[in-house]
Amino acid sequence: MDKTSVLAITKNGVKIGGNLKKIFPDWSVFAPSKFLNEENAIKWYSEPTSEKIVELFKNSDALICLFSLGAVIRLIAPHLKDKKRDPAVIVIDDKTNFVISVLSGHIGGANELTHEIAEKLHALPVITTAADVNKTIAVDLVGRKFDWKIEDDSNITKISAHMINEEPIGVLQEVGNKNWYRELPKNVSIYKNTNDLKQSNSKANLIISDRIIDEELSRKSVIYRPPSLVIGVGLHWDTTKETIREGIEKCLDKFNLSSKSIAKLVSIKKPQNVKGLIELGEEMKIPVEYVSREELDKISTPNPSDTVKTFEGTASVSEAAAIKVSRGELIVEKQKFPPNLTIAIARILN
Repeated sequence: MDKTSVLAITKNGVKIGGNLKKIFPDWSVFAPSKFLNEENAIKWYSEPTSEKIVELFKNSDALICLFSLGAVIRLIAPHLKDKKRDPAVIVIDDKTNFVISVLSGHIGGANELTHEIAEKLHALPVITTAADVNKTIAVDLVGRKFDWKIEDDSNITKISAHMINEEPIGVLQEVGNKNWYRELPKNVSIYKNTNDLKQSNSKANLIISDRIIDEELSRKSVIYRPPSLVIGVGLHWDTTKETIREGIEKCLDKFNLSSKSIAKLVSIKKPQNVKGLIELGEEMKIPVEYVSREELDKISTPNPSDTVKTFEGTASVSEAAAIKVSRGELIVEKQKFPPNLTIAIARILN
C-alpha cells in the first residue's frame, strides 16, 4: 500500500497504533489530541473524528480503524463509491482479538493486509469474502501480481458466482505466467484451444490470452490480458504520434491481437528520441525502450533490408527490436506503412 492510515480513538487504540507504527514504520497513525502524550509517532488531530475519518478515507490506499465495526460503517457509509475506487478498510478491536477485513477485500488488498496484520499482532483474521471462505479462485484477482489486465469487468460478479457455487468453469491460457494458481478447484478444467472450450460443459470461462476472443466465448468469460506483446517500431525522426498509433492499430486488428496486452514499444536508439513515439507511449501508458544499432545488427530476422542498413546501420529495426526485447518469437512480421513507418510484433514467452 502506498499510503496506509491508522485511526485510533481510544487510549488502548493509541497504544495499538503505536505498536503498529513500530511494525510498519511507513504508516501514519492519527489520534485525537485529547490523548496527547509524548508519543512522537502519533499525529494528533483536534477536529471531530467524523471529519477526520472522511479525510483519511478519501486520501488513503488503506484505512485501519482501531474501534468498533459498527461505528466505522456508520461514519464511512455516505462516502462509499465502488470497489475500484474505495480504499481498503480494516477494523481492529480494542483488545486486538480480531483483525477484520471490511471493504475492498480483493481489489483494494484488504484481505491480504488483514492476514499480514493479524500475523504480526497474533490476532484472528476475519475474512468474509466467498472466494476466500470457500478456498476457491478469486476471479477479480487472477494474475494481479503479474500485472494482467481484465478486458471487461462486467462479467466478474456473474462468473464469480459460478465459481463459488462450484459449477463447471473452463480455463484457456495462451500466454502469461502459468503459476497464477497452485492447485485448481475440482470444478475448474483446463482446455487447449477455443474449440475445445466451446464444446465443453462450462458454465463460465477464464481466458488468459492476447488474442481477440469472439463474442460467443466473451459473453460467458472473464478475459485476462497479460503484457505479452512487444511492438517493434521502425520510423523516421519526424514520424508522428498519430501515424504510429494508426499503424499499430491496423496491425493489431489485422492479426487479431489486443492492445491491452502491449508490454512495450521498442525502436532503435537514435541521436535524439522521436517525439511521436515518446508522446504515444505517454498517452497509452506503455513504456518505450530503445536498442542500439549494434545490438539490433546481431539479430537474425526474416525480412532484412539493404535500404534500412544504409540509413540505420542495421538491416532490421522493427523486427529485430521486437525479437531482442521480447526474448520471444516474432508473431507479426514487418508491416510497411510508407513512407516512414514499419511495425512488427513479438510475443514474450514464459
